[in-house]
Amino acid sequence: MSDPQQPPPSVEAGPPGGGPAAAVDVADGDTAGSSASTVGRLAATVERLRREVRTAQAEADGRALIELAKGILVERLGCGPAQAARQLAELAEQAGASALEFAVDVINEAARDRLSEVTQAFLAATAGPDAERYGDSAVRLRAAESAVLAAADTQAVSDSLLEHALAPLGAVAVAIWAAGSDGSLTLAGSAGFSPAEATRWRYVPPGVATVARRGLAERSGQWIGSLAATGLPTIGQHHHPEGGRVALPAGTGGRIHGVLEIAWPERLRPQPQAIVRQVEALAELCAHTLETYEPLHPDERGPRLAPDVAELMDLADGLHDPTLVLVPYLDSTGELTDFRIHHVNSRFLDPAGRPRGLVNGAMLLEAYPLAAGESELFHRIERVYATGEPFRAHRMNLTALVDDVPLAAVADINISRHGGCVLLIWRIEDETARLASLLQHAQRLGRIGGFEENLLTGEITWNGQLFGLYGRPPTGTPVPLEELPAHAHPDDAVTIGRFLRTLLHHLRPASAAFRLQRPDGVTRHIRVVAEPVLDADGRVFVLRGAYQDISAQHWTEVALAATRDQLAHTEQQASERNRLTLQLQHAIMPPTQTPLQVPGLQVAVRYRPAETEQLVGGDWYDTVVLPSELVLMCVGDVAGHGIEAATSMVVLRNALRGLAVTGAGPGKLLSWLNMVAHHLTGAVTATAVCGLYDPRAHTLRWARAGHLPPVLVRGSESASLPLVKGMLLGAVPEATYEEHEVQLAVDDTLLMYTDGLIERRDRSVEESLAQLLTAARSVSPTLDQQLDRLLTYSKSDTDDDTCIVGIRLT
Repeated sequence: MSDPQQPPPSVEAGPPGGGPAAAVDVADGDTAGSSASTVGRLAATVERLRREVRTAQAEADGRALIELAKGILVERLGCGPAQAARQLAELAEQAGASALEFAVDVINEAARDRLSEVTQAFLAATAGPDAERYGDSAVRLRAAESAVLAAADTQAVSDSLLEHALAPLGAVAVAIWAAGSDGSLTLAGSAGFSPAEATRWRYVPPGVATVARRGLAERSGQWIGSLAATGLPTIGQHHHPEGGRVALPAGTGGRIHGVLEIAWPERLRPQPQAIVRQVEALAELCAHTLETYEPLHPDERGPRLAPDVAELMDLADGLHDPTLVLVPYLDSTGELTDFRIHHVNSRFLDPAGRPRGLVNGAMLLEAYPLAAGESELFHRIERVYATGEPFRAHRMNLTALVDDVPLAAVADINISRHGGCVLLIWRIEDETARLASLLQHAQRLGRIGGFEENLLTGEITWNGQLFGLYGRPPTGTPVPLEELPAHAHPDDAVTIGRFLRTLLHHLRPASAAFRLQRPDGVTRHIRVVAEPVLDADGRVFVLRGAYQDISAQHWTEVALAATRDQLAHTEQQASERNRLTLQLQHAIMPPTQTPLQVPGLQVAVRYRPAETEQLVGGDWYDTVVLPSELVLMCVGDVAGHGIEAATSMVVLRNALRGLAVTGAGPGKLLSWLNMVAHHLTGAVTATAVCGLYDPRAHTLRWARAGHLPPVLVRGSESASLPLVKGMLLGAVPEATYEEHEVQLAVDDTLLMYTDGLIERRDRSVEESLAQLLTAARSVSPTLDQQLDRLLTYSKSDTDDDTCIVGIRLT
């Protein structure tokens, strides 16, 4: 034994050169290590206690199942508890299973319920490599069932479901929602969610779309792979946004009491059918718990108590519409198959006209077998009973079979759940009243008033609309037809007289239009139509008919006639204007012109007017030999159409011809012409190209003002001349224009044209110009033939007028 006074070996064995300082360092480290060891021991103790608690809980659940199995053996074998315990132990040992596993088998064999079916299917599906993993599924399900049945509230049920059945499947949280009769959802219990999150989601009002509500709406529930993909809000959505969710309706006996919602931390993949059935069985366990749960409304301090059947019958008797009180009918397996008509009120009206006694007490599908057909009435009632959400429909078909003959009626339907019963209210539509209402609305909209006049008794009947047409109060005296002329315009006396003679003397239906002068001074245009009703002797005893206010139609026809006259006058003026414009245009620029006589030069021009008279434009051309023996060639296009464009074209054409005698070059001529366009023609804008040809030097000097340049055809090639600078005419007060000179040779052809030759709506100018250059390469024997060919094969589609000036050296 070592001396307790000696220091520990670890202190003595310090590194060489160590001293007191080294010894102190080791001692400090020893103290820290002792503290860490104490924390570790505490953590181990806590973990051990947790395991013991879980083991104790499992043993308690197991003992409950074993005691239940003993009770089954006592009942089956007729023995005492002790003998049943020995028998259970012996049978378990023979089967090679634990007492708990064998107890679950005994319970499943005795119950033959949904849990046992799910367990057997689950074990069969997982047989093989995964059998060991899933071998305790029966124990888990029965343990969950035992805990649920023993739980004091839905919160304990949630804890038990998560611990015994859902956690082994990978779930991390569970929520049990109770469905209210108004369509709301109340969080009855939860496990795995924080208390703050549970408090925040304690109540979901009706109509709010959540994962649980979607599960409530579909019988098969919702299996959602990723919560983020749906965008639906739900409890705990921020903790596992990419995780999977399952929401299943929890119902028994055809009635849905709530929803079981389960959360997974990760994306949920498609599950085997065995897992699906296991989760559905858990939802059914929740339904049994929710049967006795009474959710609290946020505005109520106590639970809402469902009215009993007697109170519901009293409520039905106090309603003014036909009402049925329906009670669910369950078969031997607890499934909802039909509803019994427990009570009908005194205002009940059967679509087939059967007395109340034949309907009261009958099954719904027996009394109305077609309710499960086209109208889906039974499905609607079943849905309301299951979810508690009321249903209303307007004009639903109700069909009853009487002697195998379907008798139909149209009704407004209202279905609501009250406790364990359903209240069905229908308001069967009276076809006669509906047609009368439609007729009344049609008369009001058409401003039609009807009448009937008995010639034997003198009794006259007007409807309310006719009093309004006459400007009389409803309590006023109707006007006989014979007194109609006294209430009409004097100029309509002949028309009304002809109407009365046809009706009373010729005994034929008649109609007439007249002006009614009302007591309030208003004159209305009225059309009256009437027919005589003859007795057995062929004499008139009743006149009936209708008045219609056609004032709006009359004034519309008057306005339309005036518009037609004005339109005809406008068309005539436009036609005359276009005719004068064409005459002016053709007088100045005929489509063809006598060719100029210039030695060594052929000159030809072509002008094609617009195809539509309304598009008479301002295109112009000019060719003239000047006193200097130079040849002036020009084409231009004034913006716009009509007489204004034509007159502006005349001004610019004549001005350029007059300015050309000064001997100035084409650039200077266009500068002067720009001043004319800007100052002397009302600020019109135009484009132009101007050239001066020298016959002695065979040169052409030219300039352009916003116009397309000329095209030169030499041999088998064609090209546009350079695009020299030049602004369009009339845009600014003063402008300068660049000149360009080109040397021409024998057989060269030069073309000047306006945009009407190439312009297309569906193509750019560059594409249209390329087509023109291609067409110009084909040189015709004469210049006139070449210009005609260009006009014939022009692909322009704007219907604009076109000018072409061509010269060819010979």
